[in-house]
Amino acid sequence: MIFKRKIYNELQHWKRTDEGRTAVLIQGARRVGKSTIAEEFATNEYETHILVDFAACSTEIRDLFNDVSDLNRIFMRLQLEYGVELKERKSVIIFDEVQLAPKARQAIKYLVKDGRYDYIETGSLISIRKNVKDILIPSEEVKLHMFPMDYEEFRWALGDTTTIRLLQGCFHDKTSLGDATNCKLMRDFRLYMLVGGMPQAVVVYLETNNLEKVDSVKRSIITLYEDDFNKIDPTGNASKIFRQIPAQLTSNANRYLAWSATDGTRNSALAEILSEIRESMVVNMAYHANDPSAGMALHQDPNKYKMFAGDTGLFVTLAFWDSKFTDNTIYHKLLADKLSTDLGYVYENVVAQMLKASGHELYYYTFPTGSGKHNYEVDFLIADGDKISPVEVKSSGYKAHTSLDAFCGKFSSRIRNKYLIYTKDMRKDGDVLYLPVYMTMFLWL
Repeated sequence: MIFKRKIYNELQHWKRTDEGRTAVLIQGARRVGKSTIAEEFATNEYETHILVDFAACSTEIRDLFNDVSDLNRIFMRLQLEYGVELKERKSVIIFDEVQLAPKARQAIKYLVKDGRYDYIETGSLISIRKNVKDILIPSEEVKLHMFPMDYEEFRWALGDTTTIRLLQGCFHDKTSLGDATNCKLMRDFRLYMLVGGMPQAVVVYLETNNLEKVDSVKRSIITLYEDDFNKIDPTGNASKIFRQIPAQLTSNANRYLAWSATDGTRNSALAEILSEIRESMVVNMAYHANDPSAGMALHQDPNKYKMFAGDTGLFVTLAFWDSKFTDNTIYHKLLADKLSTDLGYVYENVVAQMLKASGHELYYYTFPTGSGKHNYEVDFLIADGDKISPVEVKSSGYKAHTSLDAFCGKFSSRIRNKYLIYTKDMRKDGDVLYLPVYMTMFLWL
């Protein structure tokens, strides 16, 4: 089953504007659909294509790229191996899982210069960085980031091509939807929160309508990630850090405490591991903005951060990892918002995912209250022109937003808009815009 994905338009733009002067590298976590979209694009946009899967190809094919002095030999060998005729400027060669073949990635420089064909690379979890330390990274490479299916793509998969477009109009006009409509839309959105945006999980949901079976798929993906983590970190600390994401968010700490997740391992020893986890794209990192203003990257604290799961569906499964499977009863209670547990952290995770998919880097801010005994915390800060817009996430108790108020009072000259993300209908209260969580996607750059 092939789903409509937004990155397809980005690939079209690359093909149209670069005209063979660069290759494109699609980066993303495993199982987000990189190989599928690359092959779909190749099938639709070129007369012929060859897909070289470096996770499955022979050593002989992988070694072809050790010597690029005779490109004619390479092209002839590929055509014979895959039984496909390459046509000048009408064919594309896909290097799938290119991180497993560093020499092939290095060869892109010469393949692109040759100019006969286009090239698409895909790369994922097992560290690309480690595998390229001894090669020359081609400057003729355009990088595209691919994430799990966002909420609009999820609606497309369900056959709904109108809801998001209509909601965007309501957001633009600041039109309330009514409680009944919002209630339905929230139930629809909670389904996305539970299933998530991993294509394999979405397929199983569409085929079975069984959330327990969806959970089983998500557990297999998490296990795959942990296997990959153990390859880059045999100590097991990377896997522990990933597994602890829900617990760390529910602890109400103002940062992720990696040392506590790894039984006291020193932060200095965790620096490389955390870098690997971040680059894997299976998590979204929010950094503390020490000086919350335009250009937050200049003042981010690399040692003070929060960590979110890259996919909301995987996050829910991680949160209930204490049993062998999360049964349909729990899922249906979650869907109906009737589970007796604090779901605030689930909403915070999905908002992080939606902001990231909309092009935002993630930042947050904490500062002490007047008494100094507690901290105010603004969940997210997003760039908004030459100013910033604070975002507070509430799953309940939304009438009080003391952290948001205190922050806006402290930095009033820097504020563009004030958002409170919650579960009710859109409304305006003073200068605070209350947005139902499914409208987070409209806070794009």
